[in-house]
Amino acid sequence: MTATAIPEPNVYNNVVRYEALMEVVRARMTNRAFAPWDVPHEHFELILEAARHAPSGANSQPWHYIIVTDPELKRTIGQCFVDEQQARARLRMGFPTPNYNGVKTAPGLIVIVADFRFVKAFPVLNDGSPLDRLYKQNAERILLQSVAASTMSAHLAAAALGYAVWWITAIGQEQIQQQVKPLLGVPEELAIIDVMCFGPPAKPSYKRWKKSLAEIMSWNRFDPRNFMTDEEIDRWIKTTRAKVMYRDESRVD
Repeated sequence: MTATAIPEPNVYNNVVRYEALMEVVRARMTNRAFAPWDVPHEHFELILEAARHAPSGANSQPWHYIIVTDPELKRTIGQCFVDEQQARARLRMGFPTPNYNGVKTAPGLIVIVADFRFVKAFPVLNDGSPLDRLYKQNAERILLQSVAASTMSAHLAAAALGYAVWWITAIGQEQIQQQVKPLLGVPEELAIIDVMCFGPPAKPSYKRWKKSLAEIMSWNRFDPRNFMTDEEIDRWIKTTRAKVMYRDESRVD
């Protein structure tokens, strides 16, 4: 009978390694305007090497990354976002949409493509039943979480290299999909779900407000003090959202 190995305490208490990671995590800050810079090709490869190692449901890795270096392509993609920004204004959504012109001149621009056909790789029945629809809803969440994990790894790698980053999710609208996919030769079966911009910031980046650890953590059972009612969420959207989206955390009152 083989004896169970007793782990070395220091192996699972590598605080030095943890702090090195947290230095990168805390340094990952959003910026929407970048200084001119030629991103070396090897930096793109380093960033996507990190993305490649992300976990995914069924190890399906349902992602693909398109590196855009052509200035005209960048301008065209950026204009699609500017047009979306103006469309939101006409619709009177009340959403504090950022200025998307920075996409046009971002030194690094990577388009993230997802293959939703891989939902079939997750637990589903594929018989069209009501139960199957519930399983497929969860399968879509698995796929989105998988791609998000890979994208976050790419962002952290870019931050580790010293770049400011910008995670853009406004690409989900069908009109932008139909505009951008032909530009990049993306097959109709696939979906563009994110765009990642990065580079040296035109102005210093600043840390945005984050919830405290106590607000996001419970032990054994959900702490009811951290539950927000619908009314509280509506009030947060009305009075707080714009402040925490774009202000330095020291200026959030």
